[in-house]
Amino acid sequence: MLVEVAELLGIAIVATVAVWKGSDILESAAQNLSSHYGLPPVVQGAVVVAIGSSFPELVSVILSTAPPPLGAGEFDLGVSAVVGSATFNLLVIPAASGIFSDEVSASRDIVYKEAQFYMVAVSAVVIMFALAVIYYPVPDDRLVGTVTRPLAVIPVLLYCVYVFTQYQDTTDFDAPEPDDMNVPKQWGLMALSLAIIAVAVEGLVHSAVGFGDLFETPSFLWGLTVIAAGTSLPDTLVSVRAARDGRGETSLANVLGSNIFDLLVAVPVGVLLVGAVPINFGVAVPLMGFLTVATVIVFGFLRTDLTLSTTESYVLLLIYVGFIAWMALETFGVLAFIPGA
Repeated sequence: MLVEVAELLGIAIVATVAVWKGSDILESAAQNLSSHYGLPPVVQGAVVVAIGSSFPELVSVILSTAPPPLGAGEFDLGVSAVVGSATFNLLVIPAASGIFSDEVSASRDIVYKEAQFYMVAVSAVVIMFALAVIYYPVPDDRLVGTVTRPLAVIPVLLYCVYVFTQYQDTTDFDAPEPDDMNVPKQWGLMALSLAIIAVAVEGLVHSAVGFGDLFETPSFLWGLTVIAAGTSLPDTLVSVRAARDGRGETSLANVLGSNIFDLLVAVPVGVLLVGAVPINFGVAVPLMGFLTVATVIVFGFLRTDLTLSTTESYVLLLIYVGFIAWMALETFGVLAFIPGA
């Protein structure tokens, strides 16, 4: 058993490093292209860089949901990876940014537009799951419903609204003159990075499924931890680097924009891929509820003087540790607040 654990752990570590390298190339190319095309900083962080750094989560949902042999055929694994990644992004990344840069500065755009739209995104996903249980219930299980393609389109349409609001910001932005760069090279680097990330995430999904089988535990725990942490590492590095450079607005916009993309696009993509998937409302709602509470806490911290202090950063880190401990206790049967965990 130790050999199997070491093998799966080794795959997870190598895959995480590959995700990091691939995402670093992707985000660098996305940042260069954003600057070249004259996009404002908030749009760069909330849309372009956020989508780039969220590509690992998108691939994890596709590979988790796709039927064998292409994928694991487990939609719950993909959802848990996205929720785990969103929780990691929301709590750990701002905390790391605040700890390593002493203080992260926000702006009214971040607090009143990005954070509030993110709360709407969380609500939209919960509503999608609720409609699945109400209109497409699974017989003999009142907490399980089927998410269909028409339901999955709802959050995607909401993301289109989000992109439209970001586009409106570009119309008022006085962009500097585009610099002289090799644009085809940047697009080529972006394509290469996407291929690297896709292969690396497959390794993370393989590790998560392997750990679940090895320890005879639900795969959602490993999605919340192994896949979530591995795919969120690029976001962490980008945001910490931005915060240390004094670009707190870009750092926080990347976190919130990445989470909005994960919830409104990455989760529905799994449904759109296979047509219909079952969702356990009893598992989904407590997780989304925790995500909502965490969002309110972060929102409150950011609204105070429009900054995130070092002390508040440590509080967010402790909350995340408590979340992981809670999930572990649920999985191994010590607690039973989540039906079916």
